[in-house]
Amino acid sequence: MRRVTLEDIYVHPITQKYVRRSGMAHAISVAHNAYELAKQYNVNPDWAVKAGFLHDIGHYTWYKDGEWDYEQYQKFDIHPIKGAERAHKLLIRLGEDQNAAKEIAHAILFHTESALPADGFKRTPLQQVVHLADENDKQPNDAHHYRHLNKKEELSQIRVLDYKLNKENLLTGS
Repeated sequence: MRRVTLEDIYVHPITQKYVRRSGMAHAISVAHNAYELAKQYNVNPDWAVKAGFLHDIGHYTWYKDGEWDYEQYQKFDIHPIKGAERAHKLLIRLGEDQNAAKEIAHAILFHTESALPADGFKRTPLQQVVHLADENDKQPNDAHHYRHLNKKEELSQIRVLDYKLNKENLLTGS
């Protein structure tokens, strides 16, 4: 049984502050991608969607003179580390299963190369799903972070994902 819905996460002020800052449309798109990929990789779709949605919750705004400073971002960004911690805390606060919160946080931590050890790392299937879901949504010049949906459309898409996850939950009995 799902303890925390995607809508529960979406409406929380922490999500609105940090996910909105990194791009709500991107987060929702990655969550949709993660749902589809979860089926292919035989991973928990609820965990994949939540990790996909929250994967950039740790972004810091790397601006210099009003422009995005990509060089600074590449050198110093730790958004997967900050995001894993922030997402874990949020999920626990909302009442998520502790094991689920841990696995979702790990998927966020390893969704991009910037947090991976230099000597190589093999992602778990859930981590790979979130990585691919993010990669599938990327656009040149980080334009994926600047797409917008109105709040009504955001909530509608969140509810579509919750509907799919609830239906899947009924079918699998988990």
